[in-house]
Amino acid sequence: MPISATRYTCWVWQAGAVELRHLRYFVAVVEERSISRAADRLVMSQPALTRQIKELERECGITLLDRIPRGVEPTPAGTALYQHAAHLLGLAAVTRDVARSASAARELISIGLPPGLPADWLTGLIHAFQRETPDIRIDFSDANSSAQLRSVQEGRLDIGLVHQNPPSNLHSIELFEKPFGLAVRPNHPLAERETCPLAELDNLRVLAHAREQIPAEHDRLISVAYEAGIAPIWQFASFVENALACAEVTGSHAVLLSEASAHRLLPGWPWIELVEPAFPMRTWLVRAEQTRTAVEAAGELIARYARYVLAKSPA
Repeated sequence: MPISATRYTCWVWQAGAVELRHLRYFVAVVEERSISRAADRLVMSQPALTRQIKELERECGITLLDRIPRGVEPTPAGTALYQHAAHLLGLAAVTRDVARSASAARELISIGLPPGLPADWLTGLIHAFQRETPDIRIDFSDANSSAQLRSVQEGRLDIGLVHQNPPSNLHSIELFEKPFGLAVRPNHPLAERETCPLAELDNLRVLAHAREQIPAEHDRLISVAYEAGIAPIWQFASFVENALACAEVTGSHAVLLSEASAHRLLPGWPWIELVEPAFPMRTWLVRAEQTRTAVEAAGELIARYARYVLAKSPA
């Protein structure tokens, strides 16, 4: 049954419903372009693998694979999920190696991750913790900036990495800033540009994060556009990993997000920087003012690693 735009804004990752085994099976099918070949690779029966893929599609609420005479091809939503799944499975493998070498004496530090952090940045951070803090074990969790700030204030999260200006009652360090922009449909006239003045968004159907995800950036964008007399056709949705599905269901011409997120979530969509004015996306580290020594050490390592990466980046 088709999913209408009024009933469906986007499908989101539900960590409690979709398990890593589902993603491992799905990645194998996409890479083999065949359920039978993927079943051989996974050493399982074809009917069993078919049931697992159908279960994944049911949990996600969207078709992920198109059946064709030669086998299967991922749908646009399936392609987006494949990129995310491959990244998650890579992180899971690294995390498993960390867990296997961990001792009972290692102290657990919980760290929140916002959307848009580059995968290579995170992998480098994991390796930095492995090298420099043998007495610390880290645990990552995905959450938007608002949710992370609440969790840190309530003591449920040790360290947050957020894209939202932190409140004064938390210890914070600005790690870096990246340009903000938009991914444009490949056949759109803007796709040939390298930058996009805000005025070019007038009367353009643009997908943007809902206010509860990034309230400060949301309010600034709306305010600046309004004051400039610019009227984009905003399509607001709460999305993290499923920008492509949300863009398709809303018929958006462009999606506002970081360059790293655009390359990962919208493969084939050119990304252009938003200018006049620019909208830099800043990332802060936040923690409680009074906290454990291990949390302070973890925060210092993250800040040091961010400075190291920034110093290596081309000007």
